[in-house]
Amino acid sequence: MTQAPGALPTPTVLDYERTLILAIELSNTSWVLAAQIPGLRGVKAKRSIEPTPEALMAAIEDYRARAVKAGRNVARVITVYEAGWSGFWLARWLAQYSIETHVIQPSSVPVDRRARRAKSDGIDAELLLRTLLAWLRGEPRVCSMVPIPAEADEDARRRIREREELLAERVGFVNRIGAILATLGVGEYNPIRRDRRQRLDELRTAIGGSLPTHARAKIIRMLDRLELLLTQIAELEKSRDAVLAEENPDKAASMIQQLAKLRGVGVQSATVLVREGFVREFANGKALGSYAGLTSTPYNSGGIEREQGIGKAGNARLRTLMVELAWLWQRYQPNSAQVGWFRERVGGTGRRMRKVMVVALARKLLIALWRFATQGVVPEGAVMKPAT
Repeated sequence: MTQAPGALPTPTVLDYERTLILAIELSNTSWVLAAQIPGLRGVKAKRSIEPTPEALMAAIEDYRARAVKAGRNVARVITVYEAGWSGFWLARWLAQYSIETHVIQPSSVPVDRRARRAKSDGIDAELLLRTLLAWLRGEPRVCSMVPIPAEADEDARRRIREREELLAERVGFVNRIGAILATLGVGEYNPIRRDRRQRLDELRTAIGGSLPTHARAKIIRMLDRLELLLTQIAELEKSRDAVLAEENPDKAASMIQQLAKLRGVGVQSATVLVREGFVREFANGKALGSYAGLTSTPYNSGGIEREQGIGKAGNARLRTLMVELAWLWQRYQPNSAQVGWFRERVGGTGRRMRKVMVVALARKLLIALWRFATQGVVPEGAVMKPAT
């Protein structure tokens, strides 16, 4: 069985006498495997291999051979590894060979709480294997499995993430140009304006002279790179906005078009919501809030009770966007149920409480927008943009 892209993985009934279960601890230098082999349930089968899929397949075939020697035939192979820098390419590669692969959320794996605990790749692989076995036995709360996104959905995220990176680079260039001019006593120059080169020629230092030769040459070179950035950002935004005009959109594009109809939600916000969150499947709103890192983390043990704030263990881009949208929602959707709920709780309180409660508003709004995009349930009291 191969997990469908984007689907929520669920435990299935196991025939331990015909199933090879394998945990993979990934790293740049080597992969450490821990396996439960049919017919050799009492043997800790661990090994270190080269970090290549070919070496992994060779190890799996060797495990199969060991099972045959023990009088068992392997009909099913289940593997698991932690989500991380390696992404999902290995899961897709293994799927070509009908190998069932699960990707586990690292922060959900229980660990020894002692101050000093042994840790190695071999121990981590063994822990992954035990966690997978518990999950396969039908203990869903033992860990969280990450849905494997479709390759097209994962690739579509690259555009919005690239735009974010380019915007950060643009800010860097603007600040560096401003820092050079500040040392010369020059202010009020915006390199983002279209007449930036003309205004550069008109700038004068604090003592009335023209810009020094090397300072001006450096700024011009930086403007060359900045203009390339601006061109690339414009191309990405044009490609992003083209989704709104598609006549036969796919599921993701349809959700973007739907969200962009709400007042206070622009095409950029709609794109981030869909590409970073809504293309995945979630069992309920709580799971979505947890994915965005907007769920609370109470600490209540014995006589100690305190609130530790939100988890921040999820998608940072989605979380940041939702906090921004929560503030905008109050301006553009003042009569919505979410804003009414927010005002009831912060009425008469100070600025600090408003900042705390806006996170709760962001979580409620995220769930409402998810239901609107996926089920067509309009948020209570929300107003749509006028038809153009």
